[in-house]
Amino acid sequence: MPANLSNTHRADSADACVDLAIERVGKTIVLGLPLALGKANHIANAFYARAKTDPEIDLTIFTALTLEVPGAPNALAARLLGPIAERLYDGYPSLDYASDRRKNALPSNVRVKEFFLPPGGLLNNASAQRDYVSANYTHAARTILNSGLNVAAQMIAPGTDGQVSLACNTDLSRDLIPALKAKAAAGEKAVVLGELNAALPFMGGDAAVPEDWFDAIFDAGEYTLFPIPAEQVSLPAWAIGLHASALVKDGGTLQTGIGALSDAVAGALRLRHEKNDAWRGLIKTIGANTPLHVACGGDEPFEHGLFGCSEMLTLGLLDLYEAGIIKRRVVMDPERQQALLDDPAGLKDDEGIALHGGFFAGPVALYERLRAMSDEARARIDMTGVSFVNDLFGYEEIARLQRRDARFINTAMLVNGRGAAMSDTLLDGRVVSGVGGQYNFAAMGHELEGGRSVILLRATRTTKGKTASNIVWQGGAEVTVPRHLRDIVITEYGAADLRGRTDREVAIALAAITDSRFQDAFLDQAKAAGKLEAGYQLPAEARQNTPERLRETLAEAKEAGLLPDYPLGSELTPEEQHLKAALEWLGAETATRKGMAGTILRAFTSGAGPAGFDAELARMGLARPSGWRDHLAKRLVAYALNRTPKPR
Repeated sequence: MPANLSNTHRADSADACVDLAIERVGKTIVLGLPLALGKANHIANAFYARAKTDPEIDLTIFTALTLEVPGAPNALAARLLGPIAERLYDGYPSLDYASDRRKNALPSNVRVKEFFLPPGGLLNNASAQRDYVSANYTHAARTILNSGLNVAAQMIAPGTDGQVSLACNTDLSRDLIPALKAKAAAGEKAVVLGELNAALPFMGGDAAVPEDWFDAIFDAGEYTLFPIPAEQVSLPAWAIGLHASALVKDGGTLQTGIGALSDAVAGALRLRHEKNDAWRGLIKTIGANTPLHVACGGDEPFEHGLFGCSEMLTLGLLDLYEAGIIKRRVVMDPERQQALLDDPAGLKDDEGIALHGGFFAGPVALYERLRAMSDEARARIDMTGVSFVNDLFGYEEIARLQRRDARFINTAMLVNGRGAAMSDTLLDGRVVSGVGGQYNFAAMGHELEGGRSVILLRATRTTKGKTASNIVWQGGAEVTVPRHLRDIVITEYGAADLRGRTDREVAIALAAITDSRFQDAFLDQAKAAGKLEAGYQLPAEARQNTPERLRETLAEAKEAGLLPDYPLGSELTPEEQHLKAALEWLGAETATRKGMAGTILRAFTSGAGPAGFDAELARMGLARPSGWRDHLAKRLVAYALNRTPKPR
């Protein structure tokens, strides 16, 4: 054992962990790092630095969702993003391999394989695209182990009495680490390394493990947990969330993901529970699908509550838990669980789990609220293996008892005319993100009694000034969830129930929730394919799917404060929130040369000046511009601020 590694397996540096690994496994290293937050960044950087200086080392890093401090796309955006990044990411140890990969500058003796990429972040990165591995999240542990994994390194939370916590990443580690330890016990080369971070909330249950799970532990003190700031929830996103909230049954089970649409679902569920009359009014206003609503949802506050079972513990799910909406507790014993279904009042005060998760990552508030939570409240959250959360195999009896009336709510990029969801890969093969657990959740929606798979997507997208439909007859991307698993699809214009429907019925249902600018083209293609009769016409009430009408429909609720831009809060100041919205609008308007020229002209001729935006312009360093570029920037920013409402 290297001299600088103590007999208690406490490493005094990340380099000492690398020394130990090389001593035990040699210089051919397959290093497994957890998805997203739980990477042992200091140890990972030490391995990468060693490989860069020693060409005899053959290093493969196998991971997913490498998190990087966001960069600004242009100088104007940098004025806003720079101070935000400095504030949020100060003290975060960036991953050196990620920086080099982004520049396509990885050394020849290093490869980075990932089964889930930062959404849209590496579309044009040759290294990331070549070394992407397509695998269901549920099967990822097997895939990584079979790749020759011989070193695992994970950030862990310090504990007491010889325990530490896997905390944010039990997902694959609950399976991979015991498998590696078994390999080592059988005489194969393997080593498991832990990196203590005092900022990481200690989670009990399946996340709490003995220190001897790790061959060496490096105490990195306390450093910043990577925050993923909340996105602004637009009115279309709110409409999607409201439609979804009407399909959740009291006493049922909930799974959601991350992002604005998922935040909207959480916000709408809380609105249903806490301001039920207002929620009912909104459901009526947006024309929710009443037959589907009645058949599989509900409109009352959550008396019995929901059980949360999600691969990702998000701030939205935590918010629902703390609000008393996620409160239905389950136990792991089938006989006891069956008895509780018959008599929920028989649950003892000190037993049961209300929320199962596989990993967590999110805004600063997520980490702060987990740290501040009482031991009793935290004990109702069990971070566990994704093989349990995302599937039924091996756990079917207890899973069926626990996951009654499950709603598996996920997002997609596109849905085609047969109801297949396209969520991770473009048609040319470039990977946007990864399948994650979406396929498994869709399958469980069909397998579980009372279960439903719900796919959320915005009706349109705008790229370089051109708006297109996200419901397409064909093409656009590779299929993630096939047509035979089609179920419920929701846009801001409604919910389409596709389960058990004919291809004709599916085409009609999807057309009815398509933006009206694209309905005719969609219907024409359906008719050309023989799926609809030539004379078919959508009913008049389905022909009103426009952004303008949606804004009018929700304007009163927005003005009343029922539909806030950040329902779960934001790390941004009010001025930064407004600037962010304004710069996003400006970016869309100037995405083409023609758009740029027209926007500049209107900025100087519209009469929309800087009055009333002193704080915003000061934040951008444009209060006293110097030089023509600053004067142009001030005019453009002021124009954009005038064109975008202040978030509220």
